[in-house]
Amino acid sequence: MIEPKVDPSKYDPRELGLRVGLEIHQQLDTRRKLFCSCPTTLVSEDADKDEFIRQLRPTRSELGEVDIAALFEWRKGRLYHYHAPRAASCLVEADEEPPHEINREAVVIGLAVALALGSTPVDEIYVMRKIVIDGSNTTGFQRTAIIALGGGIELESGKKIGVQTIAVEEDAARKLGEEGRYTHYMLDRLGIPLIEISTAPDIETPEEAYEAALTIGQLLRLTGRVKRGIGTIRQDLNVSIKGGVKTEIKGVQRLDLLPKIVLYEAIRQKRLLEIRDELRSRGVSRRDVESAEIVDVTGIFRGTRSKIIARAIKRGGKVLAVKLPGFHGLLGVEVQPGRRFGTELADYARFWGGVGGIFHTDELPGYGITEEEVEQLYKAVGAARGRDAVVIVADEEPKARKALQAVVERAAAALEGIPKETRAAKEDGTTRFMRPQPGSARMYPETDIPPLEVTEDLLEEARKLVPEKPSEKLRKLKERYGLSDDLARQIVRDVRLDLFERLAERYGDKVPPSYIASIFTNILRSLSREGVPIDNLSDESIEEVVSAAAQGRLAKDAVPDVLAYLARNPGARLDDAMKALGIQAVDMSMVESMVEEAVRALEGEIRSRGYAALSKVMGRVMPKLRGKVDGRTVAEIAKRKISELLGERRG
Repeated sequence: MIEPKVDPSKYDPRELGLRVGLEIHQQLDTRRKLFCSCPTTLVSEDADKDEFIRQLRPTRSELGEVDIAALFEWRKGRLYHYHAPRAASCLVEADEEPPHEINREAVVIGLAVALALGSTPVDEIYVMRKIVIDGSNTTGFQRTAIIALGGGIELESGKKIGVQTIAVEEDAARKLGEEGRYTHYMLDRLGIPLIEISTAPDIETPEEAYEAALTIGQLLRLTGRVKRGIGTIRQDLNVSIKGGVKTEIKGVQRLDLLPKIVLYEAIRQKRLLEIRDELRSRGVSRRDVESAEIVDVTGIFRGTRSKIIARAIKRGGKVLAVKLPGFHGLLGVEVQPGRRFGTELADYARFWGGVGGIFHTDELPGYGITEEEVEQLYKAVGAARGRDAVVIVADEEPKARKALQAVVERAAAALEGIPKETRAAKEDGTTRFMRPQPGSARMYPETDIPPLEVTEDLLEEARKLVPEKPSEKLRKLKERYGLSDDLARQIVRDVRLDLFERLAERYGDKVPPSYIASIFTNILRSLSREGVPIDNLSDESIEEVVSAAAQGRLAKDAVPDVLAYLARNPGARLDDAMKALGIQAVDMSMVESMVEEAVRALEGEIRSRGYAALSKVMGRVMPKLRGKVDGRTVAEIAKRKISELLGERRG
């Protein structure tokens, strides 16, 4: 029997035969969208907008095939409510006007990245349609164009990770939420140019996946032509192990979560292979599972103490059950920490049937369901205790029946091992079923956009944007700003590297560049660990804080509190934060007077000890100014006053 719990420390990715490929998607910072002239900025949800509703349907490819993933989305029967802001969308986004020619600026930036990766640009760029009917594209497809092939990156270990393709494509609409059958989307993000970098499956450990994504992300930031912030970059993964199948994992936005997601997916595939082998050893066949009948067991639960089931019956719903022959004990087996094989079945029930979840006998009696009800349940479906499992769903009969049909299909697939799925990443590192994997029928040519020849002029423009190598940038940061090796390595990996350089240039003569760097590498990261929403901080807000520190208006001690306030109160200004926190802007003439008074009081000691008496001057002044004026500013004033006094003596 398989161990019911998962211990991640017992799994060696290399022994599992782990293989990972990355797909890095990064928004490009262009003036207009990829196929129209709309700006690439997001707007507020209450912006002036038009609204319309669509229902998308799958179509056949040129070979007469229907993509399975598109068919899956259509079967869900959803309606899509689009919010089209007039300031950031047009008839192209609404699919009421043909797309314009591909954005040359986006192509140039993409080619610059390709050249930096050693990729070979294509001779002509052809736009393709990729079927996506989850509502995120009004057209029912995403436009994408391969611009380069090959190339690669090198990790610090010296290992090379190949790049297969580089493409530019349009970003999807921004999901606002769901309400009944309706999914709401905002069209401001639809059409913003993305670069997609797909690596070869050369990655063999979770740590290599993290380093590869970090290296590519670093290269993209060094162009200075990519957007920053939540939702501007995401990593998709293709993960497999020996004996498994390639599984797509979508939407990894937190880089630090990537190694855990990779490891947990490798464990999930290994556990599913173990479940397959256990089922086969028990003599279970796919035909046994698929022939199971769905039985109405509502009568058993008429007087149940289970609140969920009682509510469903009261609303006119039914309780349906199905036997899974030979599955006893396997539905409670963890496939990832905190996620059991029964959870995998429940994912299918939710998506195909639209139900809230399932109950199964590996977790019963429980949830208000008694031992007597379980016994009757086994008899009703003809299941054997100690060998079979029973799954029940309580909901409207059509939904409950669809849900159990999906459970049976997923359970039957367990006899083969690992189904081909697209999965969504969760915040705890686990994943959930999202939809079946798309097939070859997903892609077909875009006939509304002419191909773009990659001319020497286009490549020359791209060469001007090729970013520095990270090693060269690291050397310059240390030489120009006097950063330590460790601090330079941290800041070169930071998403706000360009902002650091701008602030260091403007304020470095008043605020040490090392301190400015520490705002990003230390203060902001500490605030994030404390739950402060630092992504709310705009570049302008951070610059306002650094500028105030350079002027002596804000002490370094107060910087973390001010940044935290501004992050928690988007739209607030520095003066608002200082007022709310009780930080008073100090009149610098008053500081001058206080220092001058201290120097006069210590005149004798200063004349005998010179600048060695500086600490005594600071000791008299700083207790009154700490938290109000930066100590470095006070020290500069004190040195000047001491110099003036000593100059008088020499005179």
